[in-house]
Amino acid sequence: MPSARAHLESLLKDRKLDVTLTTATPLAGTSPSADVDLAATGVVQIDRALGGGLRRGQLSEIVGHRSTGRTTIVCRALTEAAARGELLALVDTYDRFDPQSAALAGVDLSRLLWIRETGDVTRAIKAMNLVLQAGGFGLVVLDLADAPPRVVRALPFTTWFRLARVIEGSQTVALLLAGEHLARSSGGATIDMDDHALVPPSRRHVMAPAALTARARWAGSSDRARLLEGLETRPRVVGARR
Repeated sequence: MPSARAHLESLLKDRKLDVTLTTATPLAGTSPSADVDLAATGVVQIDRALGGGLRRGQLSEIVGHRSTGRTTIVCRALTEAAARGELLALVDTYDRFDPQSAALAGVDLSRLLWIRETGDVTRAIKAMNLVLQAGGFGLVVLDLADAPPRVVRALPFTTWFRLARVIEGSQTVALLLAGEHLARSSGGATIDMDDHALVPPSRRHVMAPAALTARARWAGSSDRARLLEGLETRPRVVGARR
């Protein structure tokens, strides 16, 4: 006799609702169906896990703490989209975007609409909504990485439903950048960066095992002389089953 989960999945597939099923297992090796348009992020390992890239017409997110590589992935995605000839938009909620660094990373600033806000999350979301409604953009990013958790959690959950509905069926990828999970649409993905990547080896014995999934390379023979050489982050991709 099939399990309750298998029976439920069978019913969803019969009604063509199986797009709502999600999995935290790697998606490598899967091939997207012909009617799914994907936008590569430019990060080979992430694109492989996503089955080719982020789904167009869907709301996705990159989440994680500072220094885990969130901004690097966004810049790579912006660079990749510009190379495809697409228009880009970034709603910069806390005015933290550094165009010079982005240009050095390969972002074509001539194709980027940069909307600068000074910390008003509600205004930033309204700006995001207006950009999505305008259409014509390949990638639109809403940067809420520095928003206090209490502010973001106080937002109505319908906020994300509205954003997802605006781009449904379009060629736009809407991407949220945040410190913790916010939302994704049924066909979107969550790219979860590692936390606590900056914990020195001498402090690892007091940290929970789950907090040490990222690896930092340190130089120096003592804590007072220790220098960070680099980070090795391992994002976890959670997305809709294909």
